[in-house]
Amino acid sequence: MVSRHHSWLKPVKSLLPCSYHTASKIGVNAGIISESPVPRASNRQEHRIQHPTCSMMLSRALFSSEANTIEVGPTEVAKELHDKLLKSLMEQRTAPPNNWLWTLVEKCENREDIKLLFNVLENLRKFRLSNLRIFENFNDNLCREVSKACVRVEAIDFGKKTLCKHNVYGLTPTVASANSILLYAKQHNDIKLMVDVVKLLKSNDVPLQPGTADIIFIICYNTGNWELMCKYAKRFVISGLKLRRTSFDTWMAFAAKLGDIDNLWKIEKLRSGLMKTHTIGSGFSCAKGFLLERKPEEAAAIIHVVTRTLPERKRSDIMAELEKLVSEWPLEVVKCQKNEDKMALAAGLQEDIPAMIDTLSGLGVKSNLKIDDLTKMPF
Repeated sequence: MVSRHHSWLKPVKSLLPCSYHTASKIGVNAGIISESPVPRASNRQEHRIQHPTCSMMLSRALFSSEANTIEVGPTEVAKELHDKLLKSLMEQRTAPPNNWLWTLVEKCENREDIKLLFNVLENLRKFRLSNLRIFENFNDNLCREVSKACVRVEAIDFGKKTLCKHNVYGLTPTVASANSILLYAKQHNDIKLMVDVVKLLKSNDVPLQPGTADIIFIICYNTGNWELMCKYAKRFVISGLKLRRTSFDTWMAFAAKLGDIDNLWKIEKLRSGLMKTHTIGSGFSCAKGFLLERKPEEAAAIIHVVTRTLPERKRSDIMAELEKLVSEWPLEVVKCQKNEDKMALAAGLQEDIPAMIDTLSGLGVKSNLKIDDLTKMPF
């Protein structure tokens, strides 16, 4: 009997309302420096612009998400650009050329460069407020590129600052910035960083987007965290986010890998309500669900439907997925079951998968799979 102890997903209508805000509260975008206003002399109410301390130049750098340490100083290019920008703001009391700041963002190579960048952003924001009377944040493009620079040099703690709406740097949190950090978390299977980013999105009223859900689902899948995937999936569905086909594919593949039939069919019900046709991923997940229910004919039928609805150029992908269903999935799903259920499930799959292949052959779906290998699997 297939284990159902992973059944975390409840019908959507029975879920508690989600507190995630989907309405964006981002203000009007502004450029780095307005071209029309003429800088005015400072007065007593102006914010004071400060040089960075020497310790900032030579402090210990933290790489990755708050992990390895190594001593490093700022690069010469970044230091030169930083000093030119501050000289313009502090001594000349004029707005520096926009391309100086953009070049600094582009040239950041380590954590100390990022510190210089954020020092410039803070002082430039003060200058815009006090001298130019520009109250809007920098434009979203700059905010996105700053977050990318933080990720590029693995200064992730600074990257998180770009997701806070109340900051001294004039940065507006955006989904694009969040996705840059989430892609870093995906690359490093850093689920703690992913959770931190999701919390920041929620607390700073950044609306979710389907691409964000895609990345979150993959991180949960790669780290084997089914409970967290279902938690976020519920939040996405209740908030009205329309998940992509790729998100459903990942979600259903995880349920099929665990042998969680109950949740697999609930996810399929959500998917079929939004999408009329199957992808290869969703179709094969359903086929696995039928095999877990000892229904090899139904499993063959849905694979046959997938082969008929998808273009001919996808046929090699279908055959590759069929090969994995036979050679990889049985070991994965049996491994996830309770000890007392493993032998019964293994015996059922060894009997039903060949029956499914025979049915597929009768339907015109030919394959060269080595079914005999099923009996040799070390369940």
